[in-house]
Amino acid sequence: MPQISYASLPSPAAARDSLELASLASSASSDSTHSARASLSSSRSGISSSRKLSLENDQDPLSASNLARPNHDRLRSYSVSSAFDFSSALYPLTSTSAGTYAPLGAALPASSSDPSGSLSLERQKTLTYLNGLSLVVGLIIGSGIFSSPSQVNVNAGSPGASLIVWVVAGILAWTGAASYAELGGAIPLNGGAQVYLTKIFGELFGFLFTWCAVCVLKPGSAAIISIIFGEYVVRACVGAEVEHVSSWINKGVALLGLILVTLLNCLSTKLAARTNDFLMILKFAALLGVTIVGIVVAITGLSFSTPANSDWKTTPWFSGTSTSLSSWAVALYAGLWAFDGWDNVNYVVGEFKNPTRDLPRVIHTAMPAVIASYILANVSYFLVLPHDVIAKTNTVAVQFGSKVFGPLGALLLSLTVSLSCFGALNAATFTSGRLTYVAGKEGYLPEMFGTVGWSRDIEGRTRLQARWPMSILRPSRTTPVYALSLNALLTALYVLVGEFSTLLTFYGVAGYLFYFLTVLGVVVLRVREPALERPYKTWITTPIIFCCVSLFLLSRAVVAQPGQTGIVIAFVLVGIPVFWWRVGKRDGKSGRRGEGSGWKFWKRWGRS
Repeated sequence: MPQISYASLPSPAAARDSLELASLASSASSDSTHSARASLSSSRSGISSSRKLSLENDQDPLSASNLARPNHDRLRSYSVSSAFDFSSALYPLTSTSAGTYAPLGAALPASSSDPSGSLSLERQKTLTYLNGLSLVVGLIIGSGIFSSPSQVNVNAGSPGASLIVWVVAGILAWTGAASYAELGGAIPLNGGAQVYLTKIFGELFGFLFTWCAVCVLKPGSAAIISIIFGEYVVRACVGAEVEHVSSWINKGVALLGLILVTLLNCLSTKLAARTNDFLMILKFAALLGVTIVGIVVAITGLSFSTPANSDWKTTPWFSGTSTSLSSWAVALYAGLWAFDGWDNVNYVVGEFKNPTRDLPRVIHTAMPAVIASYILANVSYFLVLPHDVIAKTNTVAVQFGSKVFGPLGALLLSLTVSLSCFGALNAATFTSGRLTYVAGKEGYLPEMFGTVGWSRDIEGRTRLQARWPMSILRPSRTTPVYALSLNALLTALYVLVGEFSTLLTFYGVAGYLFYFLTVLGVVVLRVREPALERPYKTWITTPIIFCCVSLFLLSRAVVAQPGQTGIVIAFVLVGIPVFWWRVGKRDGKSGRRGEGSGWKFWKRWGRS
């Protein structure tokens, strides 16, 4: 691939990818440079997205004197693998025809224009480092660590071995998060894996991820969180000792929680983000409280009724460790499930005030903090509860509270887990809405899902806001209401159906398949686009390790559950004709879009 160059600059300049130039224009219209200057921040070399506070005219990609402007394209050598035509709001990424790429600033077809006018989520730079931290922590720390670490403990065979699994699972999740941090810095756009796969492998891959994530992965995982939320709220109300509660009561409470979270996110981005911030602090406080109580109980031997647990003193911590590779694989899979959610901040990178600075900070703060919290909480469980109790129960936190404080402790821990699940559901809703919104902007979904606000008509939104009685709850013009509503509808459907074993298999196969491809894209971009600006660059071994683990988990799923794995693969493949239908409709065609289409991505790499 030829190097990117500017022919007539008087002094050497850092190579700049077309994506870099396009992201400079993310907050600017083609007839104004003032707004572009206001939305950029600085860089040590060259000019890249979101880091230049002020631009000289000859540096502004929309300036008439800039050689990279469309009327000077003959002086610029474009790389087909990286030259995307960005609309005023950066979407759709692939507004191309007949295998060609329109130059930066060229007019888009009417069908690809931003239906929301000047309103776009990517222009609302409202998220901070703390908001990003709460999104990651909020979804990782859901119910797993409070309710069911039993799968790790049973399959590992001993307390010591289970702690090792928790550490390994956390580190492996961290490698994936670090790889996503590099991609998020190089491609600072909303959409997460959808945008990265489209950029690296072609539009078909990005669509297939969206097809699986919007239809199953995101609403399915949110449904599981909702059900657990409902169960713990009901337990807190009727008592933790009650053995049988109607599943429809749990589902009814789950749906109420889902509706509340969706309304919260529709009303205000800031309100939803601040709720995440508060619940993140609560979760860390709860885990810290569990840790302190466990240590105190171990030292003093205090217990509410039965004698304090002494297994941790009388039984070796590695006694009974499993020697089966399959059992260790199941334990690792369960641990990785508990750490899932590390990719969520990448869905909202475009809304960060300073994404290139804050995204790596978020990842490298959240992951070690969560790993340490998980380890300490599990140690505390082992100090208070017998190992056989931990292995059998799916409400370990409630058992912990009951053992130490009696019924009151069980009630408090039930409420804590409920709030933790509510926070995870809020974070999942926040990020899933952005993914659906990006799919609408790309044309993968009907146009309405790519709009923001309660009305597709800007004047209509203004009239609606003016009539709203309470300003603090006034509907925002900057939330993807239709996308959030679709996500809520699909989640409610999965809650009512309640078949979660297939959903877990779907996550294990489709989820890690796309994790693998996305992280593999880090290596591909290093080779294909070495000049691409990367504000954060992880070690090359990091994505390689994660890819190896992903392949291992995928192979295990194929061997353990070939029937359900075949169903998942069939669902993914069904997305291919859906892709041609949606893209053909978007582009006003019925067939393939030509050689520039993403499915022949190797031909794109070979062209210049």
